[in-house]
Amino acid sequence: MKNRLDPELVRAIDGPETFQAAFDVSRETMARLQIMHDLLGHWQKATNLISQKSFADCWLRHFADSAQLAPLVHEAPVWVDLGSGAGFPGLVVALLREDVAMHLVESNGRKAAFLQTVCREAGIGATIHHCRAEALNPGDLGPPDVISARALAPLNELMDLAHGLAGPYTQFIFPKGQHMVEEVEKSTKYWNFTENQIKSLTDPHGRILMISGLTRSP
Repeated sequence: MKNRLDPELVRAIDGPETFQAAFDVSRETMARLQIMHDLLGHWQKATNLISQKSFADCWLRHFADSAQLAPLVHEAPVWVDLGSGAGFPGLVVALLREDVAMHLVESNGRKAAFLQTVCREAGIGATIHHCRAEALNPGDLGPPDVISARALAPLNELMDLAHGLAGPYTQFIFPKGQHMVEEVEKSTKYWNFTENQIKSLTDPHGRILMISGLTRSP
């Protein structure tokens, strides 16, 4: 997979062929992503994993939106994805970064079952935790190198969920949309942290928040 992505190629994604070209993934990896896509389409008929409207454009809106996170961290032996839902971004990152031990946290039973099915059918070595983030035992993981969450909760709530699992050197990756500025401003009332904002390649209004040094304000 490319470490530097071409924004024009990413924005042009409209299916598996253009996704493969934009991210330069192997045929084997692409076949496993296609399994995930096909299972998503099958399960979507009975379980609302993502919105039906977004499924028609899911190679850009979900697969590429998740895949752009994979090269942001060079070394991440343990990665925890909170509220994994249909596997975005956790499953996609796990497929693209086989050097990562991915832990997917999902409280919804049907969604957790979907994640298990994709891991089994596509041969993904991720660990599924069918529980709420608050119930996850940090001792089972050790301090993760990365904690991510996509479309799960406002930033202040995400920090509250993630802080209990994090170690002093944990990095946080939170894709955010048009309300990001307000969310960051509110969070500074309760938390101290260092942030870096990266423009999303899939959403002109989106930013990817890279956060480190998270501590509660006195």
